[in-house]
Amino acid sequence: MFPFDDPFRILEQTPLTIPKGIETLALARADWKETSSSHLIALDLPGLKKEEVKIEVEDNRVLRISGERKGEEESEGEKWHRAERSNGKFWRQFRLPVNVDLDNIKAHLEDGVLKITVPKLFDDMKKKTKVIDIAQKGNSGEDIKATKAEM
Repeated sequence: MFPFDDPFRILEQTPLTIPKGIETLALARADWKETSSSHLIALDLPGLKKEEVKIEVEDNRVLRISGERKGEEESEGEKWHRAERSNGKFWRQFRLPVNVDLDNIKAHLEDGVLKITVPKLFDDMKKKTKVIDIAQKGNSGEDIKATKAEM
């Protein structure tokens, strides 16, 4: 098992190779930074087309990126010497802060990097607290009604 003729040959086996044909679930490597106007998320997705990537935003502000990297089929007469790039399904998810505009998220895939821009809500765009005025019971005998006040 151990190659006695070259003790350093074992280093060629790192990272651990995964046998071909085994489906794996991997996490795409990601960077997330915040600027004054937005959150920027970048994921490494080499070799994927935009049709192979799905971006969703759940109600609880969770941004989920998923997809599947298809493996290359081995043809007759070919011999694989190394297969380290993982194939199979992948996903990443991020819980976004409350001050983001979920309706205006943009994504762009170029050169194997998926860039997602999540704009922040500005103070005047943030959801304002609604104040309800309580109307006085009128002389006409009508019930008390709640009305939405102007802010």
